[in-house]
Amino acid sequence: MTAAPGAGLGGGVAEASALPTAGDVASFVKGDPASGLKTLQLMVENVHCGGCVKKIERALAVEPDVQTGRLNLTTRRLTIEWIGPAGRGNTLVEKIEALGYPVVPFDPEALAIADNRYERELLKSMAVAGFATGNVMLLAVSIWAGHFSGMGDATRTFMHWVQALIVLPSIAYAGRPFFRSAIKALKAGTTNMDVPISVAVILTPAMSLFETIRQGDHAYFDSAIMLLFFLLIGRYLDSRARGVARSAVERLLALRAAAVTLLLPNGRTRSVRPEMLEAGQTVLVAAGERIGVDGTVKEGRSEIDTSAISGETVPVAAEPGARVFAGTVNLQAPLEITVRAVGEGTLLAEIVELMELAEQKRGRFVALADRIARSYAPLVHTLALGTFLGWWLVMGAAWQTALLYAIAVLIITCPCALGLAVPAVQVIASGRLMVRGILLKSATALERLAEVDTVVFDKTGTLTEGDLVLASAPIDPARLRLAAGLARNSRHPLARALVRAAPDAPLVRGVEERPGLGLAWPGEAGEVRLGRRDWVTEVALGTPAGEEAGIGPELWLGEPGRAPQRFVFMDQPKADAAATVAALRARGLEVQLLSGDRAGPVEALARVVGIETWRAGCRPDEKVAHLRDLSAQGRRVMMVGDGLNDAPALAAAHVSMSPASAVDISQTAADAVFQGRRLAPVVTTLDTALNTRRLVKQNLGMSFGYNILTVPIAVLGFVTPLIAAIAMSASSLLVVGNALRLNWAKEPAR
Repeated sequence: MTAAPGAGLGGGVAEASALPTAGDVASFVKGDPASGLKTLQLMVENVHCGGCVKKIERALAVEPDVQTGRLNLTTRRLTIEWIGPAGRGNTLVEKIEALGYPVVPFDPEALAIADNRYERELLKSMAVAGFATGNVMLLAVSIWAGHFSGMGDATRTFMHWVQALIVLPSIAYAGRPFFRSAIKALKAGTTNMDVPISVAVILTPAMSLFETIRQGDHAYFDSAIMLLFFLLIGRYLDSRARGVARSAVERLLALRAAAVTLLLPNGRTRSVRPEMLEAGQTVLVAAGERIGVDGTVKEGRSEIDTSAISGETVPVAAEPGARVFAGTVNLQAPLEITVRAVGEGTLLAEIVELMELAEQKRGRFVALADRIARSYAPLVHTLALGTFLGWWLVMGAAWQTALLYAIAVLIITCPCALGLAVPAVQVIASGRLMVRGILLKSATALERLAEVDTVVFDKTGTLTEGDLVLASAPIDPARLRLAAGLARNSRHPLARALVRAAPDAPLVRGVEERPGLGLAWPGEAGEVRLGRRDWVTEVALGTPAGEEAGIGPELWLGEPGRAPQRFVFMDQPKADAAATVAALRARGLEVQLLSGDRAGPVEALARVVGIETWRAGCRPDEKVAHLRDLSAQGRRVMMVGDGLNDAPALAAAHVSMSPASAVDISQTAADAVFQGRRLAPVVTTLDTALNTRRLVKQNLGMSFGYNILTVPIAVLGFVTPLIAAIAMSASSLLVVGNALRLNWAKEPAR
């Protein structure tokens, strides 16, 4: 099972040497001894649309021993699970390749290399096609003008030959991504969307060359190269969109520890890869090290940064019996952890799987465009063939005349206007949003934004500023300065917030940090503590002061002979959070709050910003489950979040947005990213999407109306290829002009 020489993923560009190859995939098969289930991960080439996915999945579904056959359109990762011997994988691979889809064992690094090479060739092809289009159109304008100003036959033929010299080699070079894919499909006895594209791109210049040789009046090289240029733009944008979505998963996978320290029964340690571990073994995790397994703390006390799982910015205490997860970070002191799950069994792996499944679902939003493309091209070519046969065999016209009429049908039905109907508006809408600090990252984002009826916000860093501040409450200034002086010895988020509350407090020296507990200082009257309540109150006397202060993370200061002082911290809502929520509700949208934080802070924030429906303590999988429940109810949900734990939910939502301050993975998973510390861009984006949908519908209506009007005229032979080319260009200009209206459209009231 090897990639054909010169073939690469995503369109057959990368060299075979860039991809992993293997004659026998049995060595790549993973098995479960208990159930007998075998799993094989593969990368699939030449997958461009939902039809390709369905074709492969249907072929695997008919195999009785195959339990799962799932292909992700975005990452092109095919997961096959079956009951039986590992060698069965070779048979399944042969069946997939027989459909015209070469496969290789899954290797993200090789996939990235292959895709980079493919995209580079697409860029080169676009450059050639664009250069040729610009120059040929200049010649075409001269030829068109010459038809009305008496241009001589010799001059016109000469200019046709110049066009041919530019277009023919350009098409031969720039059309390779489509031609190779079409040839592979035809060799496998099947078709894909690149077959009709290749026919259209080849037939038009071939007919034009014939007309040039016989010194005919008309040639249509400009139409052929312009069509190819637009097709290449679409293919490149599609490839880039898939690359962005794939990188989200790759960054999540990067959170896995490369190696862990296994603690042997004799007390020695050994560095091993996480997947080599078994449940029940013990690993040692040093301070500052990323945890590589799901497990339970066996020995030690520390604090864990769990933002990857819960979204909570405040570290949580880790003590014997506490659950820990792969991808989180041990902050303070060494821990011994008993392994419960590794590799694909960890919660981090589950998040990766959730993202891939969600991306696969999102890829199906372009299914309508795929269906139109698959239906439109065969219909047009059938119509053109019928026109040729009708004029030649029925009407008795010369075959050259019949072919000329058929070419006119092909040109006048060229889907340039249809192809521009959506992208032209999207490009203008994207530019309109960009000047407002909003970046769209998905070609279908605007379509889905216009369908939203429910907006779900994350809490920390999205509705709030993400920076903890000391809540306003009566606090003795002297005690605040003492606490801040102690806190200067720690990098804990709460300690840093306390220092910000009293920036002029001097450093207290001789402070000892107790992992998982807090800070201790041997004062003149006895030990002074700053940290957890249960630890501080062991040395303090009396009733705690400040008990009535607000709800949020807290630190306690304990001094011998004095009542402990409570310091409560709050994450302030963004300045326009309440106004944004009100604006969304005024547009008839339901607004919800979904957070991994505790119930108290979540409820308090919801009350302040005006959100009635909220949920707290949600893990990433629970957020995804909630969004799926809303989807099952028929809701179209937009998720707005910024944390690592929000990435699966952002990918699973109907559409998603993330602030520019978000972690890289969340920005990658989101469909749109907005700048600044305000939430107003959420409303601006939704309003722009509504205007965009209105103009897209108008453009599609004009495009289909154009075809309904002009096709019968072309079939009846009343349109020459020249007039067909002018009409086709005019229809393209019409939809572009209509799209420009978005620049001065008012934001609609919903």
